[in-house]
Amino acid sequence: MKLNWAEKWVVNNPLRVLEQRIEARWFKRAMTLEAGARCLEIGCGRGAGARLIAETFSPFRVFALDLDIHMIRKSETYLQPGERERISLLVGDALYLPFFDACLDAVFGFGFLHHVPDWRGALDEIARVLKPGGIYFLEELYPALYRNMVTKRLLLHPEQDRFRSRDLHQALEGRGMPIRKSLEHGKMGILAAAVKRG
Repeated sequence: MKLNWAEKWVVNNPLRVLEQRIEARWFKRAMTLEAGARCLEIGCGRGAGARLIAETFSPFRVFALDLDIHMIRKSETYLQPGERERISLLVGDALYLPFFDACLDAVFGFGFLHHVPDWRGALDEIARVLKPGGIYFLEELYPALYRNMVTKRLLLHPEQDRFRSRDLHQALEGRGMPIRKSLEHGKMGILAAAVKRG
């Protein structure tokens, strides 16, 4: 699901970049990646998350994917030419990731999953493209935060089949990607690292 004007303002805000920087540091403390890692960020927006992944983890390659071509165009101007040597921009759908099976060392999601109507299908795809031992780093929001009286009037989110903590944990476990480390914020959301069995 593409973002509306209010959500684009939120994700392109300098405060959001600061929040992502803190989250990326938490991810690195939670789990490390091997040298030469190949990573994917789903829902890359203007490219701030991809930049932070490249800076924080120093992978060989970051694939930055977004459903919205306008956000990819923003990424093309946001990222410096030197950064583009390690960051590849892609227009694509989380339900049909353009990668071979078991080819990625890590997938990053800075709050994209709750925007996907078929979020379980997106998790299936993440499990498919991760190598055994690969890590899904996620920051996600729960409905108590984005479907309250104020935010539901401004922000556009799917309304059916929304996940909460237990749903997300069970869905990840059921796809062979149990959460190894997490920081849960009650009914609001989660930072986590889930590792694919193998």
